[in-house]
Amino acid sequence: MLTLPPLLFALQGSESYALRVAQRLGCPLARHEERDYEDGEHKCRPLDPVNGREVVVFHALYGDGGQSANDKLCRLLFFCGALKDAGARHIQVVTPYLCYGRKDRRSQPQDPTITRYVANFFEVSGVDRLITLEVHNPAAFDNAFRLPAWNLPCAQLFAEHFAKVVGDADVVAVSPDSGGIKRAEQFRQALEQQLGRPVGSALMEKHRAHTTLTGSLLVGDVAGKTAIVFDDLISTGDTLKHAGHACQKAGAGRLFAAATHGLFTAGGQLFDSPIFEHIAITDTVPPFRLPPDAVTRQLRVLDSTALVATFLAENGAFDHA
Repeated sequence: MLTLPPLLFALQGSESYALRVAQRLGCPLARHEERDYEDGEHKCRPLDPVNGREVVVFHALYGDGGQSANDKLCRLLFFCGALKDAGARHIQVVTPYLCYGRKDRRSQPQDPTITRYVANFFEVSGVDRLITLEVHNPAAFDNAFRLPAWNLPCAQLFAEHFAKVVGDADVVAVSPDSGGIKRAEQFRQALEQQLGRPVGSALMEKHRAHTTLTGSLLVGDVAGKTAIVFDDLISTGDTLKHAGHACQKAGAGRLFAAATHGLFTAGGQLFDSPIFEHIAITDTVPPFRLPPDAVTRQLRVLDSTALVATFLAENGAFDHA
């Protein structure tokens, strides 16, 4: 019996990313329809037959000028439900950026754990597997999802980039807070392998009270070395600046930063008085909040679609590719 390849759908706003993955896999995007109604409600349905087929749906769940993260999440869940009702055999969701990843624990009495609620939403909408990149807290992510859920780290991607940048200098991978130690260590090991020489590590003390950051202790030697502050995402950029200023004060020779998801919710504020030679991000979230000159001069956007395409091809979805 001939097994048909999966159908790939991309919801509004995620077409460019999904198309690049599809091109790497050698297949087109499937057809669907999205309709908005006057009262703000929405309908989305597949136009290609999905009965008995494996389906992959792409949608990055970041808020932008057209839709909030809540809008995108709701539309994705409804579309997955429609696919299941139409007879789809197996539904995979690829969400390069997964919303609510930072709300994974109770920080106050009666606080919600929204990461877990989002996982439940995907389950009841008929999703069989979820794939995302560089979640905020891998342990909380694993615990939240009962369906198979895969977190693809981007350490290797950044290591390949910075191996071409740092030259022969001594290099230190810096975690901007204690929660990112394991992530920064993955990057340190990957960069060490790329360079073929030792890479040091450092940790920045950080305490947050609402919007205020405190902590001045930098553990690790960065003096005269190339320091790379490595995190999962950039929101306002305050965490990166906090660690960057500490590295400057400690005598770092060169200073870079990297994060998988560039939200830049404060616009170009991080670049007004630049302390990093450049900041590297991936294409999971387009830098639409930044002025074009900041993107051109101080940002490096790395293509993560090969990582996703390789995962899909090597995990049963595209054995034909």
